[in-house]
Amino acid sequence: MAIEKTLILIKPDGIKRRLTGLAIDRLDNAGFEMTAAKMVSVTEELARRHYALLEGRGVFKKKEMFEQLIKFLMGDFHGISNRRVMAMVYQGENAVKGARAVVGSTNPEEAAPGTIRGSFGRISSAHGYYENVIHASGSTEEAEREIKIWFRPEEIIE
Repeated sequence: MAIEKTLILIKPDGIKRRLTGLAIDRLDNAGFEMTAAKMVSVTEELARRHYALLEGRGVFKKKEMFEQLIKFLMGDFHGISNRRVMAMVYQGENAVKGARAVVGSTNPEEAAPGTIRGSFGRISSAHGYYENVIHASGSTEEAEREIKIWFRPEEIIE
C-alpha cells in the first residue's frame, strides 16, 4: 500500500467550539501521522481557490449557495477573529479514504456515530447550513491540489 497525504481543515465552527484537539486526537488514534499544521487566516481568495472545483456544481449551482460556502470557510457566520482555520497535512496508508472514514459524512445527520462529524457536527436551523467542523480531501488528486493551496513544500515534514 502506498503512503498518501491528505489535507484536513478544522473549520471556523470547529475552532469556535474548541474542537481542534478532539479532532486531532481522533486522527492520530486512527494511525495517521501529522506532517504539517498551522493556523491560517482565510482570505476570500484562499476560500475561492480551495472550493473552486465546487463552484457551479451540485447544490452550488446556485450562486448564493456557493457564496455562503465561501463566507462559512472565512468564518463570517461564526464571528471568528482573524478568519482562522487550522490547516493540517496527515499521511499514512490510504490516508485519504481513512481520514474521511474518521471524519464522517458531510451531512452531520448522516455521519456515523463516533466520527468527528457524527459526534460534533450539527445543522444550523437558524441559517440552514451544515456545521460539520472539519474538511478532509475527497481523493488523492484533490488532496494534492488542496495541499499545494494551503502549504508551501518546505512547511511539510517528510
